[in-house]
Amino acid sequence: MEIQPELIERCQKGDRKAENELYKILYSFLLSICLRYIRQDEKAREMLNIGFCRTLLNINKYKPVAPFQYWARRIMINVLINEHKKEKLHYGHHNYVETYNDDKKYSEINAALEKFNMNRIEMCIEKLPPASRQVFNLFIIDGYSHAEIAGMLSISEGTSKWHLNAAREKLKEMLVEKKIKLEI
Repeated sequence: MEIQPELIERCQKGDRKAENELYKILYSFLLSICLRYIRQDEKAREMLNIGFCRTLLNINKYKPVAPFQYWARRIMINVLINEHKKEKLHYGHHNYVETYNDDKKYSEINAALEKFNMNRIEMCIEKLPPASRQVFNLFIIDGYSHAEIAGMLSISEGTSKWHLNAAREKLKEMLVEKKIKLEI
């Protein structure tokens, strides 16, 4: 997906046809991000539209240092996090963990998940508790650090690490139940 600078310039000038063209280009990319964080298809599409509107409202702030789609991705993730906070779904069923034990079972990168085809466990990820799923997506899929996640979600780094570990442990349990063997 390549977004031409001319299209962005036309959008910055308020050209509705250019905005529609940009929407069509970004639609599947942004929807895939929304569906990682929101289980309901209709709600994900609603968030996509809110995120795209926020992108258009801030398009004059875009600096062509990075590709436009990654700038729009960042806005979309922020919209999803803000919605998550607004609905007060996060961390309702979990104890906060302020300390983090350095132990071999708490790894920054899970080698099994690196080698495993993400398409096969997508349904398992959707079954994770909302808070753990959100941290898992931000860390594993979107590549944010625990410090960045902690800042975005207003939690400690230890809590972020705990949610990541809880998500991994739950995924392991679900995969064992389904008798899916991991290639290590």
